Amino acid sequence: MKNRLRRTMMFLNAQKASLVKDAYVYKPDSIIFDLEDAVAQTQKDSARIALYNALKSIDYKGIELVVRINGLDTPHFKEDIRAAVAGGIHTVRVPKTETPEDVLAAEKEIEKAEKEFGVPIGQTLMMAAIETPLGVMKAYELAKSSERLMGISFGAGDYVRTMRTTRSAEGVELLGARTQVVIAARAAGIMCFDTVYLDVDNMEGFASEVRLIKQLGFDGKSIISPKQIPITHQIFAPTQAEIAKAEKTIRAIDEYAKDGIGVFTVEGQMIDIAMLEGAKRTIELAKASGIYEGDLS
Repeated sequence: MKNRLRRTMMFLNAQKASLVKDAYVYKPDSIIFDLEDAVAQTQKDSARIALYNALKSIDYKGIELVVRINGLDTPHFKEDIRAAVAGGIHTVRVPKTETPEDVLAAEKEIEKAEKEFGVPIGQTLMMAAIETPLGVMKAYELAKSSERLMGISFGAGDYVRTMRTTRSAEGVELLGARTQVVIAARAAGIMCFDTVYLDVDNMEGFASEVRLIKQLGFDGKSIISPKQIPITHQIFAPTQAEIAKAEKTIRAIDEYAKDGIGVFTVEGQMIDIAMLEGAKRTIELAKASGIYEGDLS
């Protein structure tokens, strides 16, 4: 499902059975099995086998399952895709994408694997990770390159290296890229996810960054520790005032639409049909956060 809730996408080393077997207990929205950076070159085959077995044997309780494959410039990515699709992965995350051709190359292999293993064509979704200056510049073209893309993700590690800078606590060096990636995703009508925060013991710094990326318009954040999940979900949860406003907006739009009225006021504030999507998303977030007690369907 392209538009499911994805506030948290938790990276796991696909080889670490102790982490993989019960990752669902932490309740991230998505789990990313990492076959790329987390796995040594000599362990790629065993990690791939471990991933397949996990996908086939563990019930992840409805959590979205994502695999980060190795780069398209490596000899590993095709087998990564075959194992993931055979195992029933939901989404393939393609690293270091810079052009639409990168996305299409991965899509070609995904479709081949779907045919090989009897998976309905088009069922496996994709996410393109943007991690270089060229990728940032091409973000909109990437975001529009495939119907399979449910979103694009910003990765800061390689980005700051290729920009010849370093990550700061304030994140000023990432602001331009983050903004451009979000704009591209919104223009293309897909989702957008932020990079990981590496200092897992700095909860105050992490919370500050999550508040920033929420304000910028990101749908969620890649994370590397279960400790980061509740903080992210809490920050993305709407306030009671926002929930009440969303309810009033949805009900008013439904009521006025019966009379063909598209613009009106509610409690002195102008409301129009364009606000419906945002109001519905607020209710969805409230439900997912376990704080919605209303009766809107």
